[in-house]
Amino acid sequence: MPEPDDDEAGRQSKKVSAVTIRQLARRGMSRWELERVLLKREIEPEVFGPELDRLETLGVIDDAALAVSLAFTQHSRKGLGRTAIAQELARRHIDPELIEIALADIADEDEVERATELAVKRIGQLSSYDDETVRRRLHGFLSRKGYSSGVVRQAMDAAFASRRRGGVRFQ
Repeated sequence: MPEPDDDEAGRQSKKVSAVTIRQLARRGMSRWELERVLLKREIEPEVFGPELDRLETLGVIDDAALAVSLAFTQHSRKGLGRTAIAQELARRHIDPELIEIALADIADEDEVERATELAVKRIGQLSSYDDETVRRRLHGFLSRKGYSSGVVRQAMDAAFASRRRGGVRFQ
Protein backbone atom coordinates (compact mmCIF):
# COMPACT_ATOMS: atom_id res chain seq x y z
CA MET A 1 0.00 0.00 0.00
CA PRO A 2 1.46 3.42 -0.98
CA GLU A 3 2.43 5.84 1.74
CA PRO A 4 0.17 8.92 2.09
CA ASP A 5 3.21 11.18 1.58
CA ASP A 6 4.14 9.38 -1.66
CA ASP A 7 0.57 9.74 -2.89
CA GLU A 8 0.56 13.49 -2.09
CA ALA A 9 3.96 13.98 -3.74
CA GLY A 10 2.68 12.24 -6.86
CA ARG A 11 -0.39 14.48 -6.97
CA GLN A 12 1.74 17.58 -6.50
CA SER A 13 4.12 16.47 -9.25
CA LYS A 14 1.22 15.87 -11.65
CA LYS A 15 -0.21 19.27 -10.75
CA VAL A 16 3.14 20.95 -11.47
CA SER A 17 3.38 19.18 -14.81
CA ALA A 18 -0.20 20.07 -15.78
CA VAL A 19 0.15 23.73 -14.79
CA THR A 20 3.51 24.06 -16.55
CA ILE A 21 2.35 22.47 -19.81
CA ARG A 22 -0.86 24.53 -19.80
CA GLN A 23 1.13 27.75 -19.30
CA LEU A 24 3.64 26.87 -22.02
CA ALA A 25 0.82 26.03 -24.43
CA ARG A 26 -0.57 29.55 -23.97
CA ARG A 27 2.74 31.35 -24.66
CA GLY A 28 6.48 30.91 -24.37
CA MET A 29 7.68 31.42 -20.83
CA SER A 30 11.08 31.53 -19.20
CA ARG A 31 11.91 29.23 -16.33
CA TRP A 32 11.70 32.21 -13.96
CA GLU A 33 8.17 33.04 -15.15
CA LEU A 34 7.06 29.45 -14.64
CA GLU A 35 8.51 29.46 -11.14
CA ARG A 36 6.48 32.61 -10.36
CA VAL A 37 3.27 30.97 -11.63
CA LEU A 38 3.88 27.87 -9.51
CA LEU A 39 4.71 29.92 -6.42
CA LYS A 40 1.44 31.85 -6.84
CA ARG A 41 -0.35 28.51 -6.86
CA GLU A 42 1.33 27.83 -3.51
CA ILE A 43 3.45 24.96 -4.77
CA GLU A 44 6.73 24.59 -2.95
CA PRO A 45 10.06 24.97 -4.81
CA GLU A 46 11.13 21.52 -3.56
CA VAL A 47 8.16 20.06 -5.45
CA PHE A 48 8.41 21.99 -8.73
CA GLY A 49 12.21 22.24 -8.98
CA PRO A 50 12.79 18.65 -10.13
CA GLU A 51 9.89 18.84 -12.59
CA LEU A 52 11.20 22.07 -14.14
CA ASP A 53 14.68 20.52 -14.33
CA ARG A 54 13.19 17.51 -16.14
CA LEU A 55 11.29 19.72 -18.59
CA GLU A 56 14.44 21.76 -19.19
CA THR A 57 16.40 18.58 -19.92
CA LEU A 58 13.71 17.52 -22.40
CA GLY A 59 13.89 20.94 -24.07
CA VAL A 60 10.32 21.91 -23.22
CA ILE A 61 11.64 24.86 -21.21
CA ASP A 62 14.38 26.56 -23.22
CA ASP A 63 15.28 30.13 -22.29
CA ALA A 64 17.79 30.39 -25.17
CA ALA A 65 15.21 29.45 -27.82
CA LEU A 66 12.66 31.73 -26.15
CA ALA A 67 15.11 34.66 -26.27
CA VAL A 68 15.81 34.13 -29.99
CA SER A 69 12.11 33.76 -30.77
CA LEU A 70 11.12 36.86 -28.80
CA ALA A 71 13.94 38.93 -30.29
CA PHE A 72 12.84 38.00 -33.82
CA THR A 73 9.16 38.66 -33.08
CA GLN A 74 9.74 41.94 -31.26
CA HIS A 75 12.00 43.19 -34.05
CA SER A 76 10.09 42.06 -37.12
CA ARG A 77 6.49 42.45 -35.97
CA LYS A 78 6.61 45.22 -33.38
CA GLY A 79 9.54 47.07 -34.88
CA LEU A 80 11.50 47.26 -31.65
CA GLY A 81 15.22 48.05 -31.58
CA ARG A 82 17.92 46.17 -29.70
CA THR A 83 17.62 48.25 -26.52
CA ALA A 84 13.88 47.69 -26.13
CA ILE A 85 14.24 43.97 -26.92
CA ALA A 86 17.03 43.60 -24.36
CA GLN A 87 14.85 45.32 -21.74
CA GLU A 88 11.92 43.01 -22.49
CA LEU A 89 14.10 39.90 -22.25
CA ALA A 90 15.68 41.14 -19.02
CA ARG A 91 12.21 41.81 -17.60
CA ARG A 92 11.46 38.15 -18.23
CA HIS A 93 14.66 37.24 -16.34
CA ILE A 94 16.45 35.67 -19.26
CA ASP A 95 20.20 35.31 -18.71
CA PRO A 96 22.21 38.29 -20.05
CA GLU A 97 24.45 35.97 -22.11
CA LEU A 98 21.39 34.51 -23.81
CA ILE A 99 20.11 38.03 -24.50
CA GLU A 100 23.41 38.93 -26.20
CA ILE A 101 23.25 35.80 -28.35
CA ALA A 102 19.64 36.52 -29.35
CA LEU A 103 20.43 40.14 -30.24
CA ALA A 104 23.45 39.08 -32.29
CA ASP A 105 20.99 37.58 -34.80
CA ILE A 106 19.71 41.09 -35.60
CA ALA A 107 22.14 42.57 -38.11
CA ASP A 108 22.88 46.30 -38.04
CA GLU A 109 21.49 46.62 -41.57
CA ASP A 110 18.24 44.91 -40.50
CA GLU A 111 17.85 47.31 -37.61
CA VAL A 112 18.41 50.37 -39.83
CA GLU A 113 16.05 48.96 -42.45
CA ARG A 114 13.27 48.30 -39.93
CA ALA A 115 13.71 51.73 -38.30
CA THR A 116 13.57 53.35 -41.75
CA GLU A 117 10.34 51.49 -42.59
CA LEU A 118 8.80 52.75 -39.36
CA ALA A 119 10.07 56.30 -39.94
CA VAL A 120 8.72 56.47 -43.50
CA LYS A 121 5.34 55.21 -42.35
CA ARG A 122 5.27 57.60 -39.40
CA ILE A 123 6.41 60.65 -41.36
CA GLY A 124 3.37 60.23 -43.57
CA GLN A 125 1.17 60.52 -40.49
CA LEU A 126 2.94 63.74 -39.46
CA SER A 127 2.50 65.57 -42.76
CA SER A 128 0.47 68.41 -41.22
CA TYR A 129 3.35 69.49 -38.95
CA ASP A 130 6.38 71.64 -39.68
CA ASP A 131 9.75 69.94 -40.20
CA GLU A 132 11.08 70.73 -36.71
CA THR A 133 8.02 69.21 -35.02
CA VAL A 134 8.19 66.19 -37.33
CA ARG A 135 11.88 65.67 -36.47
CA ARG A 136 11.19 65.92 -32.75
CA ARG A 137 8.24 63.53 -32.85
CA LEU A 138 9.93 61.07 -35.16
CA HIS A 139 13.04 61.04 -32.99
CA GLY A 140 10.97 60.40 -29.86
CA PHE A 141 8.96 57.66 -31.58
CA LEU A 142 12.04 55.75 -32.77
CA SER A 143 13.86 56.26 -29.47
CA ARG A 144 10.93 54.78 -27.56
CA LYS A 145 11.07 51.82 -29.92
CA GLY A 146 14.59 51.18 -28.61
CA TYR A 147 16.74 52.34 -31.52
CA SER A 148 20.15 53.90 -30.92
CA SER A 149 20.73 57.54 -31.84
CA GLY A 150 22.81 56.55 -34.88
CA VAL A 151 20.07 54.32 -36.23
CA VAL A 152 17.45 56.99 -35.48
CA ARG A 153 19.47 59.58 -37.40
CA GLN A 154 19.88 57.31 -40.45
CA ALA A 155 16.19 56.37 -40.45
CA MET A 156 15.09 60.00 -40.12
CA ASP A 157 17.37 61.09 -42.98
CA ALA A 158 15.96 58.35 -45.21
CA ALA A 159 12.37 59.21 -44.23
CA PHE A 160 12.86 62.92 -44.96
CA ALA A 161 14.50 62.07 -48.29
CA SER A 162 11.56 59.86 -49.27
CA ARG A 163 9.13 62.56 -48.21
CA ARG A 164 10.77 65.13 -50.46
CA ARG A 165 10.60 62.72 -53.41
CA GLY A 166 6.98 61.95 -52.62
CA GLY A 167 5.34 64.55 -54.87
CA VAL A 168 3.85 67.99 -54.45
CA ARG A 169 3.76 69.48 -50.98
CA PHE A 170 1.67 72.60 -50.48
CA GLN A 171 2.68 75.18 -47.92
